[in-house]
Amino acid sequence: MIGINHGIILHIAAPFGGVTQSGLGRVEFTASSLRNFKEVLGMADKDLYRNRDFVPDFDEIMEETAARSRELAARSDMLRDIPYGDTPRQCFDIVLPPRPVAGAPINMFVHGGYWRAGSKDQNTLVAGPVIAAGGIAAIVGYDLMPGTRLGEIVGQIRRAARAVTSRATEFGADPDRFSVSGHSAGAHLASFLAARSPADDGPPDVPPIKGMLLVSGIYDLSGIPDSFLKDEAEMTPEESASWTPLSSTQLPCGPRIVTRGENETLPFHDQATRFSSALRDQGQDVDCRTEADLNHLTIVLALADPRHPLGALLGDLVLL
Repeated sequence: MIGINHGIILHIAAPFGGVTQSGLGRVEFTASSLRNFKEVLGMADKDLYRNRDFVPDFDEIMEETAARSRELAARSDMLRDIPYGDTPRQCFDIVLPPRPVAGAPINMFVHGGYWRAGSKDQNTLVAGPVIAAGGIAAIVGYDLMPGTRLGEIVGQIRRAARAVTSRATEFGADPDRFSVSGHSAGAHLASFLAARSPADDGPPDVPPIKGMLLVSGIYDLSGIPDSFLKDEAEMTPEESASWTPLSSTQLPCGPRIVTRGENETLPFHDQATRFSSALRDQGQDVDCRTEADLNHLTIVLALADPRHPLGALLGDLVLL
């Protein structure tokens, strides 16, 4: 089994030009400071969004995640492939607790994959802490880039949230006890369940949210069109500008938890702190955290483990 303590830690030993700090623990990196930092560490030719280059045992951890998902699915009572849209990927799975109780809370999880990969079936394991707390988990799928544009994917996640809550009583859940979680691109997408982007014509049609756990999210998309994803997701500059959480209006919901792994690359740390600050500036309740000894992949294993502090946090969120 793959442990959850693999990864690398990058330490800043001396200040770099273009680095500014404002407030406890908040560090912002300009483009020039990031270039200097990469050059010092011999990473000038590496894309800080390409997690494969920074995560030891990348493929093994991905397979471990899928294997744990298959194992949990095999021993759980599930309702599979419930449609919320008109394409095959627009569906969700329901994972029920061992001893269901009417009126249980329900948590919707949105998987990552940089908008162009991943599936709900590979992420069933995240239901673990939810069902351990007596909740019901909804693991959501969605169409992928480049075949589907980013604004449509955001719309799909909003439709999924409406479908999950409108049918919640069928699963034994209370729609008023609805919470949301997401990882990586899934955290980005989940954030728009409580945000209005510049591309939105009005406030989004979404159900009330008791709380939100956003893990290793991307909240500034300006660097994505020219990243290694250029030929994979084909995100346009217009899409990145329209669907950047940091330039969107954040709307009221329950408490938001924004976290990332200690061993993640600089963009994930910088954007988590900037997004949390933006939420506070807009009067929202947010807790910004760092998960010790975790990287972009092992953090999913931790999120799925009820015994790990991050998994326990998901269980607590469900019970709000």
